[in-house]
Amino acid sequence: MTFSIVARDPSNGRFGVAVATCHLAVGSTVPHIRSGVGAVATQAHTNPYLGICGLERLEQSADADGVLSSLLADDPHRDQRQFHLIDSAGRTACWTGQSCGGWAGHRHHLNLSVAGNYLVGEEVLAAIEEGFLNSDPTWKLGRRLMLALQAGEAAGGDHRSETSTSAAVQVSGEAAFPLLDLRVDFRDAAVEELMRVYERSQELWVQEWRDSFTELPRLNRLMAG
Repeated sequence: MTFSIVARDPSNGRFGVAVATCHLAVGSTVPHIRSGVGAVATQAHTNPYLGICGLERLEQSADADGVLSSLLADDPHRDQRQFHLIDSAGRTACWTGQSCGGWAGHRHHLNLSVAGNYLVGEEVLAAIEEGFLNSDPTWKLGRRLMLALQAGEAAGGDHRSETSTSAAVQVSGEAAFPLLDLRVDFRDAAVEELMRVYERSQELWVQEWRDSFTELPRLNRLMAG
């Protein structure tokens, strides 16, 4: 019911995830990113702990293949899961369980991974991949992710719906929280709506507001005791 892309911009080390589905509120469970660490997208019979624990393990080991293997070993329902991840060096690793519904699969390279289930076919993943790779590498990562998501939607997306009804995009910055975190939770043509939201996010006043976060004091993660 979902197709997603996970990527890293080698020019600045930022990570991003973009995802679309015919389900609800996909941005609350599928994408997980952490500055300087990596990104995870967990879907199919979604297990958000694969994203939460995946980032923790990436921060500890920084090896995508090793983290994927450890997550699979800990999840007894791995055959129902689909997830993919990218580490700080841009290495990617993917898993599509044999019980994922409809046409399901993944494709991945250095700095780029795409995956989906309940798709009309592999052409959706090929379109997402090509949409990203053929975009201008000097563009912001968020824009390249959105163009890839639009390409997947145009190629047919989820075979059960004419358009996605939920979509999201996240991009890491230098802070512990995402630089960009945009969502459309329940709307026809959600990918196109998300693109409109993304364009609004690039206006000067939004950029200045977001830049103000760089001045926030960092708080200690542990309480003094």
